[in-house]
Amino acid sequence: MALLFRAYFASAYGGYIQKTSAGVPVNAVHGFVKYFWDAVERFEPSHVACCWDMGSTTFRTEKYPDYKGNRPEAPDELIPQFSLVKEVVESFGVPNIGIHGFEADDCIGTLSRHFAGDAHVYILSGDHDLLQLVNDDVTVVIMKKGFSNYAVYNPQLLQEEKGLTPPQVIDMKGLMGDTSDNYPGVKGIGEKTALKLVQEYGSIDGILANIDKLPKGVRTKIEAELDMLHLSRELATILTEVPVTCDWNECRWSVDRGRVLSKFEELEFKGLRKIVENSKVV
Repeated sequence: MALLFRAYFASAYGGYIQKTSAGVPVNAVHGFVKYFWDAVERFEPSHVACCWDMGSTTFRTEKYPDYKGNRPEAPDELIPQFSLVKEVVESFGVPNIGIHGFEADDCIGTLSRHFAGDAHVYILSGDHDLLQLVNDDVTVVIMKKGFSNYAVYNPQLLQEEKGLTPPQVIDMKGLMGDTSDNYPGVKGIGEKTALKLVQEYGSIDGILANIDKLPKGVRTKIEAELDMLHLSRELATILTEVPVTCDWNECRWSVDRGRVLSKFEELEFKGLRKIVENSKVV
């Protein structure tokens, strides 16, 4: 969903929305396919799956009703593309995966842990929260600004670039909160202070075990927000054992070129048709 939204706003900022001759908006789907296709050609996966959010109500909104409550409604031209993009993904033979009550991230976390024993897993997203899933068998590929621009995180790069281990990504969010997801963490604790605390004491639990050693101002802020600290850490944690299933064989990358080209013809994706026709990965 992050890729779809990115594709929509990247192409709609000038006010023009790409539509078919029948008036169906397709700009987000078109951009999504470009991102998707570039990543497939770049990383050449043997298996592919696509995870989606299944509505705004999840276990996180039950725990904290304001979770993501600051986000505006989706633009009218984007709404019909939610189902259309899944049709396009399906035309590639790629399964669409989602489960009500959980976010796509939780499905990604669960599947990445499940399949990591059988293959090296690459997670493609623009969402830095997924960096908590990095390990020796799971690489998180973050889409940076600009097309075909990736940061490919393994544990070593995460430590070198951000000074964090994967679990500490969660602790950072617990302390400083997340304005995008609309939970506050500890009021008055920003990224700089959170990073210093996490690096010095290892985790939120380590910080709390040494709270008497903290500067008075920092200690007072944390003590005043203990419940929100624990809740924010819980909201930030991607689950890795949700009840989602995915057949390994159904994920095998094996494209029926004719099926894809037929879908592209329906959506009037002339440029993308040429890319697929000339691609080495189908």
